[in-house]
Amino acid sequence: MNTFLARPQTTERGWVVVDAADQVLGRLSTRVASILRGKTKPTYTPHVDVGDFVVVINADKIKVTGKKLDQKTYFTHSRYPGSGRFTLLRKMNERQPEKVIYEAVKGMLPRTRLGRKQLGKLKVYAGAEHPHEAQQPAVVNV
Repeated sequence: MNTFLARPQTTERGWVVVDAADQVLGRLSTRVASILRGKTKPTYTPHVDVGDFVVVINADKIKVTGKKLDQKTYFTHSRYPGSGRFTLLRKMNERQPEKVIYEAVKGMLPRTRLGRKQLGKLKVYAGAEHPHEAQQPAVVNV
């Protein structure tokens, strides 16, 4: 019996829409990361990018559990001395709700060239509208 290995040239990538309204951030992020990596497909191969493109809508309506809104922080730095900044999840969700989901999914992907390529297939939008209707994305319930 031969072992099947997927090839990047023969991989068919689809488009998936995920509605983040009233979804818990961590559970949503793990599901999105699995779709990006291709773990939901029977042709999953760890070292080949076989995942689908994922469009996340309604990013401004996510939920978080516990006290994370006031305790979780995001750190940014411009590499100049003294330029480090901490931002609370509550403020980040008000200003840039797309970045909250983007960073959560980014933390669940491998830190390699393959992981960066898979992260490039993630599109996050704060509202319900997105410019990817031409790709005819399938709707996935999380």
